[in-house]
Amino acid sequence: MIEALLAKQDYVSTVCANACALSEELVSGAATAIITEESLAGADRSALDAWVTQQPPWSDFPFILLATRRAGHRPRDAMLVLERLGNVIVLERPIHSETLGSAVRSAMRVRRRQYEARERLAALQLAEERLTHLNANLETRIAERTSELSRANNMLMEEVAERERAQTALVQSQKMEAVGQLTGGIAHDFNNLLTVVSGNLEMIERRCDDEKILRHARFAAEATDRAAKLTRQLLAFSRTQQLALAPLSLNALVEGMGDLLARTIGPRIDQRRVLSDSQPWVMADVHQLELAVLNLAINARDAMPDGGILTIETDAGRYAPEGAKPGHYGVVRVRDNGFGIPQPLLSKVFDPFYTTKPLGKGTGLGLSQVFGIARQSGGIAHIESIEREGTIVSIWLPLAATPDLDTELVKPISTSDRVRRKLNILIVDDDEGVRRFVAEGLESYGYHIAQAASGAEATTLLDAAIPDVMIVDFAMPGMTGIELAQAARKRAPDMPIIMVTGYAEEGVSADAGVITQILRKPFKIDALVGVLDMATGMMISAEG
Repeated sequence: MIEALLAKQDYVSTVCANACALSEELVSGAATAIITEESLAGADRSALDAWVTQQPPWSDFPFILLATRRAGHRPRDAMLVLERLGNVIVLERPIHSETLGSAVRSAMRVRRRQYEARERLAALQLAEERLTHLNANLETRIAERTSELSRANNMLMEEVAERERAQTALVQSQKMEAVGQLTGGIAHDFNNLLTVVSGNLEMIERRCDDEKILRHARFAAEATDRAAKLTRQLLAFSRTQQLALAPLSLNALVEGMGDLLARTIGPRIDQRRVLSDSQPWVMADVHQLELAVLNLAINARDAMPDGGILTIETDAGRYAPEGAKPGHYGVVRVRDNGFGIPQPLLSKVFDPFYTTKPLGKGTGLGLSQVFGIARQSGGIAHIESIEREGTIVSIWLPLAATPDLDTELVKPISTSDRVRRKLNILIVDDDEGVRRFVAEGLESYGYHIAQAASGAEATTLLDAAIPDVMIVDFAMPGMTGIELAQAARKRAPDMPIIMVTGYAEEGVSADAGVITQILRKPFKIDALVGVLDMATGMMISAEG
């Protein structure tokens, strides 16, 4: 009846059959308990008494005892029960429902405040524990905080130093960029001059029968070849040199660089070579790979200021190195026993403008250029180093098939056994010497030549008549060679266009839509005629 009554007032009740069941429910949790007096008479109250006795300090569980109305004082046993229960509200029966509901609300309010007291007590205890812990560890925390501040200060100083180094490197790189642009311009003009000199020397060799004059001409031609190599190095320095990949013997490359390396690294360095018995051939640009090996040798020399051993090795690796595409590779290694590089810095050494050398002693471009050359060649560069023991830099390049050296790869084309169609060729170059040399050389092969000194003049000639082939310089004032080629394509989409250039910019490429062939300055007339033959689809026929 009481359960139904309380349910109408939205209270959830559980009916317990005896004192033992009540104690079990109290353990599970309750807000108050309603007990009839006769249910406790003669019952086993040990578990209930134990639970009441073991309540935590904040708890004083409220009981509602429904007693029988009596005349006079309550029996001693009944008083002992009330005393053991502790916090008891006694209601004599019969009782009104409102009285019972009021007693339940009052008991639940008391229990709720006990829970609030428990939470406050727990919070106070936690705060006390924290305070005790903080006081006990105050010195330790002060030391840790001091250490953290010290570390933060050190990091800040390192960042400031790194920023200053980066600023200095930026200024240095800007200077090197300006020097590179100047070098590229000088190399371009020098290539024009070499084209005129070597071209006229070639014409002298063709037309002169005087052996003494021919000998002097050959000496001069050898000098122009060395000068052409110098311009290639200048272009590589200015990073305007594209790679011309071709089969290359690593052993022959290393052997051929012996004298150059000896002059570069000096007598204090013991230069050694360990060449592979397998004679590896790789796909590489000979000039760029020479430059890469030379850069590594210079780095090795700088790492051994008091002398040491520089070893250059070649090998054929069967498996691709980490970071490279699957395949077979040839390897050239440059090994020294110098200072070495700290391990934390090894991940940075291939970054552009990063250098471990003092300011002014290096540009930070050497190793990045080595890495770039390896990547452009389809390979990869690796570095290993141990401080005070030395450094090994390996350049892995894709293996190439060994060429048949007995086969004549390039056969000179001679007018004595070939009959060419008499092509009309338009030559466009702002350098009069280059233009005159090309015109006279091609006229000696029977070509019909027209000349223009600028893109505007060439456009006028194209409007008048479309030639069979156009030979155009890349760098010209006003309209560049690329712009002229694009304009010519609109007038004659199928006309072969050959570009001759002293530059090797990334933008100058043999694009089937614009440029048919590219020829680098300086060049010989035979080479130009060969390019003409390829560009015009070999418009020649065997004599007879």
